[in-house]
Parts: sequence; C-alpha cells; structure tokens
Amino acid sequence: MDQLALIVGLLLATVMAVGLGDRLRLPYPVLMLLLAVALTFIPGFPDLDIAPELILPIFLPPLLFATAQRSSWAVFRVRWRTLLMLAVALVVITTAVVAGAAWLMIPGIGIPAAIALGAMVAPPDPVAVESVAGRVHMPRRLITVLQSEGLFNDAAAIVIFQAAVAAAVGGTRIASDVVLQFVIGAALAVVVGIVMGWLIALVTRLVTSMVARSAVTLVVPFAAYILAEEVHASGVIAVVVTALEMQRHSRPQDAAERVTRTAFWDVVELLVTGLAFGLVGLEIRHVIQDEGTDIFGMLGVAAVVCVLVFAARFAWLGVLALGARKRQNLLQPTTAKEVLILTWCGMRGLATLALALALPVTLADGTPFPGRDYLLVIACAVLLATLVLPGLTLPWLMRVLDASHDGSEERDAARLLALRAQGAAVAALKQHDLMRDLPPEKVALVKEKMKRLHAELVDGGLPDEPLAAKRQRGRELSIAVQTIALDAARQEVVAARSEPDTDPEVADRVLRQLDLRTMIMPE
Repeated sequence: MDQLALIVGLLLATVMAVGLGDRLRLPYPVLMLLLAVALTFIPGFPDLDIAPELILPIFLPPLLFATAQRSSWAVFRVRWRTLLMLAVALVVITTAVVAGAAWLMIPGIGIPAAIALGAMVAPPDPVAVESVAGRVHMPRRLITVLQSEGLFNDAAAIVIFQAAVAAAVGGTRIASDVVLQFVIGAALAVVVGIVMGWLIALVTRLVTSMVARSAVTLVVPFAAYILAEEVHASGVIAVVVTALEMQRHSRPQDAAERVTRTAFWDVVELLVTGLAFGLVGLEIRHVIQDEGTDIFGMLGVAAVVCVLVFAARFAWLGVLALGARKRQNLLQPTTAKEVLILTWCGMRGLATLALALALPVTLADGTPFPGRDYLLVIACAVLLATLVLPGLTLPWLMRVLDASHDGSEERDAARLLALRAQGAAVAALKQHDLMRDLPPEKVALVKEKMKRLHAELVDGGLPDEPLAAKRQRGRELSIAVQTIALDAARQEVVAARSEPDTDPEVADRVLRQLDLRTMIMPE
C-alpha cells in the first residue's frame, strides 16, 4: 500500500509542479526532481522499489512515443545527416572522452567499465529538453534539432553500454562487431515499427469504438519495445518508427479520434514524465545514502566528468556549425550563439538513470563490479548538472543572448498552411454541384477563411419556397458546404504534414483547428 500511495502522491505532485512551474516560469520536470530529492530526506518516507531492468521498458516507450508523434518521416529524411552527427557520432565522442577520463582518474576501473560510464552519461533526454526549451521561446529549428537527436541517441548509447558491461562481467574485450550489432538491431527495429504501425492502421479501420482506438495507442509503444527487445533489436528505434508510421497512416476523416487521442496523450505524457523524474529524485537519494561520507571523495572526479560532458558537446557542435556555414546548412547550428544554446540544452534524464541502475553488482567470478559506486555517483552528478543547472538558468541565458523567438515564423507557416487548406476547400466546393446553389457573395465568404459560414448561409434557398423551407434548405446546404470544405481542407493539411518543408507541429496545430470545427458542426 505504501508503494501505491507513493505513486499516487508523485502523480499529484506532478500536477502541482506544473501549476507552480507555470507561475515561476520553470520546467516542471526539474521541479519534480528537486521536490522528490527533498521529500525523500523526511524520516520514514517510503521507498519506491522498481527493478532496474524494468525502468526503461516502463517509462521510455510512452515518453518516446509521445514525442515522436509530433514528428514525421519527412523531418528525418531531410535531417538524416544532422541525426547521424548528433544521435550517433556525438554519443560515441562523449563516451570516448568520458571513458578516457574515468580510466585515468578512477583506480582499477578498467576500460570496459569506463566505457559503460561514458555510454550512461552520453544521451540527452528529449522529454527534458522539450519541457525546458518550449518555455523560453527557443527558435523552432533548434527545438527540432534537439528532438531529432533525442529520439535516437538512446539506441546508440544502450548498444555501447550493453557491449561494455558484457565485456566487464566476462573479463573480455569489447566485441569488435558492436557497429554491426547496432546496424542489424536498427534494421530489425524499423521492421518491427513498420509492422506495428500497420497494425494500428488496421485496428483503426476495424474497431468502431473511438475510446478503444485511442486506448490501443497506449498499448502499442510497449508492445513494439518488448517485441523489438525479444528479437535483439532496438526497442527505442522500434517505438519511434511505430509513432512515425502511425502518423503516416493518419486519415483526414478521423477528426474526433485525433482530438481525443491528442488530449489523452497530453495527460499520459505529463503524468509519466512527472513520475519518471520523481523516480530520478528518489534514486539519487538512495545513492547519497548508500555512499555516505565517501561520496565527498568522489565529487572531484564527478565534477571533472560533468565539465567534460559539456565540453565535448560544445566542441562537436562547434565543428558542425563551421561545416554548416560552409554548406549553407540550416539544419545544424550555424552561429556561436546557437552552439552555446544547444550545448546548454544537452540535458540528461531517464536513460542515464536507468543505465546507471542497470549496472551489475558483481562480475562473473563473483567479485564486485569495478568502480560501481564511483559510476553511480558520477552518473547522478552528470544528471543533476545537465538537468537542474540548465533547466533553471536557460531562461536567463536566452535573455542574455537575446535569442528568444517571438513565434513569428511559426505563425507565418501556420498562416500559409491555412491558406493552402482554404484554397483546397474552395476548389472542392467549385467542383461540387452544391456550388450552383450558392450566390457569388456566399462563395466570397467561403474564401475569406470560411468564418461564420453557417450564419451567412442559413437564409439561402430558392425564392419561391416558404420561409421555413428556405431556412431548412439553407441549413442543409450550409452543413453540406462545410462538410465538403472541411474534408478538403483536412486532406490538404494531412498531405502537407508529410512534406519536407512543413513543420509537423505547425501542421498539427492547423489540423486540430479543422478537427475541432468538424466536431462542433451540426449533424
């Protein structure tokens, strides 16, 4: 019962943290982490015992799925170079830098254990990044780069971590086929994701209950993750591909389902994020308690590793910025200001915690895992340094750099997309027989964003009809025109969402407005 009470308390605290964060203009995941750390020092505070091997399967699928739903295949087709440079190359570089430092500074740690530490602290958390960056009006282009990086870097880090731990436990060298394992695992994961996306599309067509169709999206991320892991593929990539495939199969006519599913996933993402970062806080308390006063002797090494994590990211982003300016590549940082912002947004989170907790206690021969206490303390230090410090200071940094964005680009993009939808609606009306019943002034009103269409058409009809018949005919004509117009507009926006030049989140905002208008339209 204590476990259940603690979970309910953390969920309630999440809601309170969201409200407090809105008032203080601070990210609620950071507040949840600090609150959990503070609360757990209360005498008699209950513990939340979750097996380390269950942390990633429980929390990662829904959080990755929620984030990936806001992207599209077109984004990754355009940004594949950036994706490789950040989600793969930067993870490898950070792992190498941290591993080298740890091997030199921690006595008897060994190369495999040092590499495991590097993999633990290498991948930034997309959920933490989004919750922080969205509040400071960061340019949308930079947010998209951070999201793209965060969706796939866990996969690279997990493969390196597993290979390093296996080598440390078995007393062998790291397998030379790590790269091949990663490529094969990624390919299998893509297949799993495509199959799961096809299954969601099938369920959408066969199941009539809107509630059931929305609920299945909660089951699918876990199913994709578990299935991929069972076939020795990347569960992370499988979940992301599943979400992208689900969006690709989205049908324009599913307006009510999209609205319901969006609201459902907003709640799920908020509560799971709060619970996950609350768990991070609880585990940090355990590390502090377990190490006692010995932890002070480890803080120097932890501080050096934290600095190296920031330095490696800053240096690599600087290299990418130089190359981007030469090639006129706007999909990467192009200025020192952007490099500094993206460096400060390299926030670690759930993956770092889960991998740290997954460290085995002993080796194959029963001896303690080399430097395990050091590794746990360093991982928690990096997590706190990269999450709490940037989370609390990013608004100040954005003001100092004068880098905040007023949202004009997103508004202009939404306006252009709305005009496309409007043009598609007018074209559909012109091709339909109902247009013959509309006077020219009514067609003009449709072109002007179709506002108050029902009110303008309600008195339409044939001049010889009785007033009641005129009104009824006008109402039926109004509904028919709105149906045709909205169907065509939604079709245009859904198609535009898959285009490389379209921001998926902007398309989703425009599509949501059309969906809401469809839902309130009279039968």
